Formats: sequence, C-alpha cells, structure tokens
Amino acid sequence: MTRKKVIAVFGATGAQGGSVARAILESEKFAVRALTRDVTRSNALVLRDLGAEVVKGDLNDEASVEAALKGAYGAFVVTSFWDHHSKEKEVCQGKLVADVAKRLGLQHVVYSGLENVKRLTGGKLEVEHFDGKGEVEEYFWSIGVPMTSVRMAAYFENFLTMWKPLKASDGDYYTLALPMGDIPMDGISVADIGAVISSIFNSPAEFVGKAVGLSAEALTIQQYADVLAKSLGKEVRDAKITPEAYEKLGFSGAEELANMFRFYHMKPDRDVKLTHRLNPKVKSFNQFISENQGVLKGI
Repeated sequence: MTRKKVIAVFGATGAQGGSVARAILESEKFAVRALTRDVTRSNALVLRDLGAEVVKGDLNDEASVEAALKGAYGAFVVTSFWDHHSKEKEVCQGKLVADVAKRLGLQHVVYSGLENVKRLTGGKLEVEHFDGKGEVEEYFWSIGVPMTSVRMAAYFENFLTMWKPLKASDGDYYTLALPMGDIPMDGISVADIGAVISSIFNSPAEFVGKAVGLSAEALTIQQYADVLAKSLGKEVRDAKITPEAYEKLGFSGAEELANMFRFYHMKPDRDVKLTHRLNPKVKSFNQFISENQGVLKGI
C-alpha cells in the first residue's frame, strides 16, 4: 500500500487547526502531522488517538518549522495575532513558514489569511489582525509558493463568549452590541471550517493561487438577535451601537474590533454558495445555537 501524503497542520490543538486536523483524518486521503507547542495537551493526545503524528512545532523557530514541514506534501497554516497583539510578530511567523515551504518544495499550502485592509483602503483603516495576514498572503504568492488563502467570516462561537447578549439596565430584555447598522455580517462555526479545508486540499487545481472567503450565511445583527431570543426565551434587541461608541467601550482590542466592523461594512467577499459546496453539512446560525443552547443558558 502506498504511503499517504502528509499534511502538516499548525495550531492543531487550537480551534481552527483542530477542526482542520480532525476533518483531514476523517477524510482518510492524507496523513496528518499535527503541530503544537505542547504535545502533552489533552487535545494533542486526542489527535494522536485519531491517527495523527503529533509533533512539537514553534512558529518562532526556523529549525522547528523546517522539521515540521520536512517530507510533507502540504500544510495548513494558522497564526494568532491575539496571542501577542503584534502584527509584526504575526508577519514574521507567516513569512518564516512561507520561506521554509518554498525551500522544501511543498506542493499545496492552505493559509488562514484575511484582507490587507490598510492597503485596500489606502491607509484610511487599519485592522492589525487582518493586515498582517494580508501581508503574509501577498508574500506567499510573491515567492511562488502554491498557496490557497482562506478568509474566515466572524465565528458563530463569539456569540457564546465576547459577543453574547447582555441584560439591559433599563428593562427585562437583552441587547446585542455589534456596530453593523443594518448591514448583514457573514458568520460561520469554526467547527465547520475543517471540512472546507479538507475539500480544498482534495482539489488543488481549482484552488492553488486563489483567495477563498468562507461564510455559512450573512445575517443582520437583529436577525442574529432573533435567533438568540428564540433560544433564550427572552427578548434580544440590536443595541444599534455605532463603531465610534464601540471603540470607546474601553476593553482591550475595542478600537481594533471597531475598525474590523467598519471593514465589514464594506462587505468583504465571503462566498456562502462555495462554502456550502465544500462542506454540505455547514451549520446555519440557528442550527449552531440549537446545538449550543446549554452554553447560552448560563448568560
């Protein structure tokens, strides 16, 4: 029996990387080399039990990246701005993987990218956790790595944590405070991303050299609120907050996120139809909330 080609999955114990590693293992077309900073984590052990080769991988260390990619056919690469809040660090990590992928001759890299908002808006808007990934996308292609960039919509999971409805101070109802006005916002469950990426690896001829925007559906904030209301059995209203008010909320990253929402107002390209073709089981927000009702009950 011929040995399966290996796909190295960075961040394999995180939400995105974990979803991708599990989906590729499930499809059984490729072998998975799961890369993580801590091979003893429970998520790493689960992947090992599912058949992945679990290897220590550090995006800040060239020798580690080289070892991780040696002999691999392809790689899924995800970096996290939120680990260190440094665009420069994220760009360095991405470019390091690109250089090593080029040197070792990887045949297909799928990179979890986003738009370079600063460049697209001529410097009017800066969204660092987008811009760094956009720079890395451009670099991969400029040095000739066969790469597909996947640009994720907002995660449905955020509605269970930092975007969850808050009880209004002036009545028995809840509010959803996301500054989108009446413009629909694309969303997807991170758990559904893996199957999409697995499909992209299965079709390199269609996707190498392209950027693909992923979304399960696009809803207005009031439509998101209506789904949450149905699940909670309580009224949930769009707070109608503006980006200007949002950036003054004072939490870490408020200005960064306000600028992200300003960019969302420009309706970046997220392809709902293609996302459903690549993962026919992708969940709507309604399905996602139904499956996570227990988490919501605690708000």
